[in-house]
Amino acid sequence: MMRNGATGLLLLGTPLWLTSCAAPPAPPTPDDVTEPGIVTIDAGQVAGAPSPLGPDVWVYRGIPFAAPPVGDLRWRPPQPVDQWDGVRDATVAAPACVQAALPAGVGSFYDAAVDEIAEDCLYLNVWSGALPDAPAPVLVWIHGGGLTIGNGADVSYDGTALARRGAVVVTINYRLGALGYLAHPLLSAESDQGASGNYGTLDQVAALGWVQRNIASFGGDPDRVAIFGESAGSWSVNQMMATPLAAGLFQAAIGQSGGGFGASGHARPRAEAEMAGQRFVEALVATDVAPSLAAVRAASADDVLGVSLPGAGATVDGWVFPDTIYNIFAAGKQHDVPVMIGSNADEGTMFTPPSITLAEYQAGVRRQYGDLADEFLSTYPAQSVEEAWQSQVGIFTDSTFGWEMRTWARMMDNVSSPAYLYYFSRVPPAPEGDAFGHYGAYHTAEIPYVFDNFGVSASLHANRNYDETDRGLSDTLASYWVNFAATGDPNGAGLPEWPAFDADTDAALEISDTIQMRRGVRKERLDLLDRYYEAQRDLAR
Repeated sequence: MMRNGATGLLLLGTPLWLTSCAAPPAPPTPDDVTEPGIVTIDAGQVAGAPSPLGPDVWVYRGIPFAAPPVGDLRWRPPQPVDQWDGVRDATVAAPACVQAALPAGVGSFYDAAVDEIAEDCLYLNVWSGALPDAPAPVLVWIHGGGLTIGNGADVSYDGTALARRGAVVVTINYRLGALGYLAHPLLSAESDQGASGNYGTLDQVAALGWVQRNIASFGGDPDRVAIFGESAGSWSVNQMMATPLAAGLFQAAIGQSGGGFGASGHARPRAEAEMAGQRFVEALVATDVAPSLAAVRAASADDVLGVSLPGAGATVDGWVFPDTIYNIFAAGKQHDVPVMIGSNADEGTMFTPPSITLAEYQAGVRRQYGDLADEFLSTYPAQSVEEAWQSQVGIFTDSTFGWEMRTWARMMDNVSSPAYLYYFSRVPPAPEGDAFGHYGAYHTAEIPYVFDNFGVSASLHANRNYDETDRGLSDTLASYWVNFAATGDPNGAGLPEWPAFDADTDAALEISDTIQMRRGVRKERLDLLDRYYEAQRDLAR
């Protein structure tokens, strides 16, 4: 399936090393192979190529980590890859997983920049320098996109700059939307575990299993794997910490703007997910008799895309997720690994329409927050249309992102590993007259800083006037991320000290024009949200 014309997903930026002309080193090559760039993995041999963004890094694109989830394998857990003979070309990225284009407008800023989509999409990409004297730490990126769009091969996630810092970088695809998260009684009945849904989560687990078996061939250390992701990718990191199936597959976790403790990213009850799945199947296979799995699997990918599956995401199925994400963490049953997590100051600006009236804002708050509405209207006041928009942005930002990340940090008190909390408030510079120049430190703004990828993205927002302050921040963030993968601690020589999170001091590392520790970021707001979500949990009991 082909789809053209999508705008770039999530990134901006300009690497200083684009004009490098250094000769590439010897690529990762096993002892029994003499041809440069060929690596042996469990399914066969793959041949990569030097990165066009830095020839001292080799890139291996489109490596399958699971069998194509098509035909009878649609809506089943990922299956092993068939062995291949000869050397497989690994210089071209695979298609993105099946997804719909976003509508035009602000939302299209977060479209996935994909030209080709397919159900046969379970592939990953690896960036690596020459084999080091000692195995290198590994960073595995899980892309965002609401679990409905996204592409691990997006140029915005190019791992060259991080690999040049001494990490091996992996980016993955996973099934999206209904193909990744459909739960249904018929699917549960055919499952050996009596479970359905969570296929995208199982894909992520399978990719991490591939990393454990194969990353040493690329110079990576399977005992020093950090998973990282943004938005729904951060939900996924949160979920990887909660699912028992990911035990031992990673040693550190980085979450950027997304968790599953409140309303977004959380795991739905099985009955609720299966009921939504039944409505989906009835719409997909219009028939007077009960639909069969054969008929559902025979539907085209376009037909599947044409039917909405509201709330596509994790399901409490008793297997992948034995309980909600909140309950698993509250009981201290998450994987006991260090975490580095945070959010941005103005996440909600890209999602909040500016046309809301004062009356609409106040009525919406009263519907949503009930007995706490007066406190919300006091904490997020509105005496004008402009202030109503700002307060609506504030509620969205704090409830969907800020509260999730502080809760995640606090939940780590239930295990022995530390948490490191950040707050990204640097406003990326905007070209003169840029329509989004007033969107502040928006959702995804930190990604080009983390990947050190200024100027790489082809997105609508690639042409920002990043300056030396931005480059300095990027150097610091990329260093923190690689250090964390290497040791479980972001700190290192020459970097601002980043203490582990302490709920008593409630301090986060603020990443702004400068970097410093800041106590109680939006504390009054987040404490109010604590009370709201506690009331919601009480109602659900």
